[in-house]
Amino acid sequence: MTVEPTTVAPPALTAALAEIHTRQQAAWPAQVPRTVEYPIESMALVDYLRHWATRRPETTAIAYYGRDLSYAEYDELSDRFAGWLLANGAQPGDRIGVYLSNCPQFLVAMLGILKIGAVHVPINPLFRAHELRHELVDAGVTILLAQDNLSTLVDEVRADTPVRQVAFTALSDMFIDEPAVAAPFETTAAETDWQRIVESPRAPAQPTDPDALAALNYTGGTTGMPKGCEHTQRHMVYTAATATVGNGLRVGERPLVALNFLPVFWIAGEDFGILFPLVNGGTAVLMNRWEAETALSLLDRYRVTSMIGMIDNYVEMMDHPAFDPAGITALENTTGVSFVVKLNAEIRARWRAATGLTLRETSYGMTETHTADTFTLGLQDDDYDLRSEPVFCGLPVPGTDILIVDEVGAPVPMGHEGQIIVRSPSILTGYYGNPEATAATVRAGWLQTGDVGKLNERGALHYLARNKEMIKVNGMSVFPSEVESLLMLHSQVQTVGVVPKPDPQRGQVPLAFVQLIPESSIAAAELQTWARQNMAGYKVPQIEILDALPMTATGKIRKGELFTMTERIAATESEDIQ
Repeated sequence: MTVEPTTVAPPALTAALAEIHTRQQAAWPAQVPRTVEYPIESMALVDYLRHWATRRPETTAIAYYGRDLSYAEYDELSDRFAGWLLANGAQPGDRIGVYLSNCPQFLVAMLGILKIGAVHVPINPLFRAHELRHELVDAGVTILLAQDNLSTLVDEVRADTPVRQVAFTALSDMFIDEPAVAAPFETTAAETDWQRIVESPRAPAQPTDPDALAALNYTGGTTGMPKGCEHTQRHMVYTAATATVGNGLRVGERPLVALNFLPVFWIAGEDFGILFPLVNGGTAVLMNRWEAETALSLLDRYRVTSMIGMIDNYVEMMDHPAFDPAGITALENTTGVSFVVKLNAEIRARWRAATGLTLRETSYGMTETHTADTFTLGLQDDDYDLRSEPVFCGLPVPGTDILIVDEVGAPVPMGHEGQIIVRSPSILTGYYGNPEATAATVRAGWLQTGDVGKLNERGALHYLARNKEMIKVNGMSVFPSEVESLLMLHSQVQTVGVVPKPDPQRGQVPLAFVQLIPESSIAAAELQTWARQNMAGYKVPQIEILDALPMTATGKIRKGELFTMTERIAATESEDIQ
């Protein structure tokens, strides 16, 4: 269905919430707090780090393959990173890029950036040149911390960007000795800038404005290249606090231990791998990438209490020869995301039999809302969530409202489908440098998600479809408009349309229908090779070359016809496999 920005007056939406709130409160699980209570008055993330560094200085804040950083060390190192930024001319409001995969330096840099009032810009380490150039230019990044093995890409694009200072670090830079848990990368010492950075004088503490621009988290969309979502430290703290409540806990009541391998440049990875443990004064057990045997070792070593992963990951752990339920007895919360493998009653029963825990779906969310907008804890009796129409996302966290509206923005009756709109304290302030997109997306405080869903008889959210064209490849979002924009950079491409195609291994893959310029003879395989060199690997599409793309009278591609063609291609491939 087509979803448009709401044009209905706010009072109509407010009135529609009354019945929904009544139903949601009646269905509220006993183990989930109804309100959020913060352990300190400040809503600035950096103040939580300083608070726990004072209250729990020896508690492990970050665990990385056996390299344990205490809260005192986390606070000091981020102060020193802040000092290095100041020594290099950084000012409040400057955009500082962090171009790293999962490692402690990412977390240290993020907090150091926030401590001087600068803006954290996390950058996907899988980016290729065009993608990297776009984000550096769009955000106006002036200082960049990058992974050492990405130096060639940085050098390739730097002259076209505002970047004036670059420092490099290696994944092994935080190790003092050989890691106690085998790491999936080279652990020998490398010559980088990190040691010089952490020898910088500590930046003096300064007051923090929790409502100032703190981060630009980039997301794709229905048109063009990715846009930067403006987020604040208040957004970050609220998200971490409500995620805590959604796990049945009071914020800061005890130092939880969270295992995370989701990429921390990604908003979900930031939420659960950085913010969630930090606001609670707990431990972030960080993995650079998923490995079942390593995860099992870390779960046991650190007595992990909370884990989020793909449903595939839980199945892989149970199937692994090293799986021993005795090693994961500290676990209290296990949530999963259904992409390739979907959570079902059989998988849940198997996990419960092995661990005594209930595996449940994680929350609904998007980069614009800072994710974690709903919770599912306590809604699994008799597999109620799995028996409901997929995908069950649960109830909104305290302080967040969700409505379903029709094409003109009017609330629809309970149980009817429509566009999901969200109002919460963590919705983006705006799209960076793009007031038109902001005005179209945020209306009267409500975010127009473009997603299709419905509310059930309890007021719980069911997600039915992301914006129809968005593609999920192994859980990573791929927006067709971005792939199209990148392919159009090729000199022999005249027109391109990208749609999702089902894939048994990755869930979905992009399929690009390409019309070449006249006289071009480039083959699909050559074009795909070019794509591999110019975009992140998970975005690289399968390619079908057509003599002409189906077009409307006004010159737009008929995506509906491409979806039909994709269904035929997928069906043929399935028959060939059988």
